[in-house]
Amino acid sequence: MGKAQKKPGYLHLFKRGELGRRRDRAREMLRGCDLCPHGCGVDRLAGEVGICRNGALARVASYGPHFGEETPLVGRHGSGTIFFAGCNLLCVFCQNYGISHIDRQGDKAADAVDERDLAAVMLELQERGCGNINLVTPSHVVPQILGALEHAAGRGLRLPLVYNSGGFDSVNTLKLLAGVVDIYMPDCKFWSGESSRRYTATGRYPEVMRRALREMHAQVGDLVLDERGAACRGLLVRHLVMPGHLDETRRILRFIAREISPDTYVNIMDQYRPEGRAHEFPEIGRHLEAEEYRRALDYADQAGLHRLDRRDLSALLRLLDLDGASGGGSVSRT
Repeated sequence: MGKAQKKPGYLHLFKRGELGRRRDRAREMLRGCDLCPHGCGVDRLAGEVGICRNGALARVASYGPHFGEETPLVGRHGSGTIFFAGCNLLCVFCQNYGISHIDRQGDKAADAVDERDLAAVMLELQERGCGNINLVTPSHVVPQILGALEHAAGRGLRLPLVYNSGGFDSVNTLKLLAGVVDIYMPDCKFWSGESSRRYTATGRYPEVMRRALREMHAQVGDLVLDERGAACRGLLVRHLVMPGHLDETRRILRFIAREISPDTYVNIMDQYRPEGRAHEFPEIGRHLEAEEYRRALDYADQAGLHRLDRRDLSALLRLLDLDGASGGGSVSRT
């Protein structure tokens, strides 16, 4: 699937001084914030907050080694996840609802950190043996990440950078990350504007997500693994299968295969559970059924996608076979 690079791309940009110039350009976008497709227009440098509830500083909800990520990201010591507080999508069913739906305190919040503190987190994760820096929900804090990365690179950070987003990303912002991000890991949530409008803060998600995926793939290509099976560069796509939304799953997987690449590494996720406000929406106020997940896997096969994450897939397929024999059941990894 290609040749693995030995060093993260941001180290080359750091040595040339380009990383700092990217940080400055991204920071200017905060004055009338248009980092993401919402284009709230608030002056985050002056402490104003928009949909994401973040000001000039990033807010970090938690961080640490994570062993529940995709197989190529985990390794022996886990993926070095940094969970940013706030979100530009605000899904009603968010599996991390308490982290994404936050207050409007912005820079005054206890979890707000400056660039040096964020750099220290990255370096701590490296010291703990993590195989990468996994930025979870980063779309609204790109300037802060670039600033922290410049500090961290100067102090010895050398891990691949994973951009783990909800898929509602501005192409203009993504272009600032060209050569910075090693691994893009976006969600592909919905195909229809109707579903996007009903369950998130925007009805524009589908078209924005498709443009973002094309840009991400243009930058990094298909996922490349090293001799140990660890991800070092490329695109890894997640799709959370939603109850009652199998037609959207089918169309998303077909889009990935036809318009991104049939060699795309895809994690078809079965762990949907009705969190947050999901119970206010009867059609998604339940767990995913085994047959729904089986059909999602069939759609991937029909689309020609052959690089599926295998972390629990074989055991899960055995469970599905048992459910099918007994006449039903639900699938959940809570």
